[in-house]
Amino acid sequence: MNGRGALVTGASSGIGAATARRFGADGAAVVLAARNESGLADVAADLPDETLVVPTDVTDPDAVTALTEARIDRFGRLDTVVVNAGTGERRNVPLADLPVAEFEAVTRTNVHGVFHTVQATLPALRDSAGTLAFVGSYKGKHPSTSTPVYAASKWWLRGFTASVAGRVGPDGVAVTVVNPSGVPTAFGSEFRERSNEACLDPGRELSPEAVADAIAFATRQERPGAVAELDLYRRDIYARF
Repeated sequence: MNGRGALVTGASSGIGAATARRFGADGAAVVLAARNESGLADVAADLPDETLVVPTDVTDPDAVTALTEARIDRFGRLDTVVVNAGTGERRNVPLADLPVAEFEAVTRTNVHGVFHTVQATLPALRDSAGTLAFVGSYKGKHPSTSTPVYAASKWWLRGFTASVAGRVGPDGVAVTVVNPSGVPTAFGSEFRERSNEACLDPGRELSPEAVADAIAFATRQERPGAVAELDLYRRDIYARF
């Protein structure tokens, strides 16, 4: 990543923060985007001085456009975009009882936010023949009776990833999706009483740094190769079946 420009959404904590730190350690000039400005500042403190912090709500297309323009104005080029911002619903809520507002909050971030980010950044990635990386989920490949709305958003993400790759691959843009199983982070705290960090055993699950390593591996592939999809699961994941 030395000398490359990267943008990471959802960079204030968890997988996004770990990815930003990994990119910074590898020599990239990183733009950090998320709604949590104080969290972004904490991550930026661990990165080189050229790091740019842009508080951004990815559900607002104008904000995402401004984010991309800030990146180009500051660093000139954009080589890698990691689409990581996401949210989930409460576990095991009967669909008849799930508030429409909660459903819409998930789809606004996990679907609309993804679209806005791709739409805003693809022109720059075409110019650099760069890499567009999405953070998917194990639940985007397998049913989730506990969180069906979140799972559906990640199934959508995988379909969108492959379709975008078909559009921009001929232009030299690599498109990849990394699907991790559970990661103990603050994810889920928006609606749940207990986040993944509180619910998952860090001794048994993937760390944010492990997922960041997988993202870094996928994004540093040179032309003409591309990692189309990378599944990173705990070793006993299939025992549940």
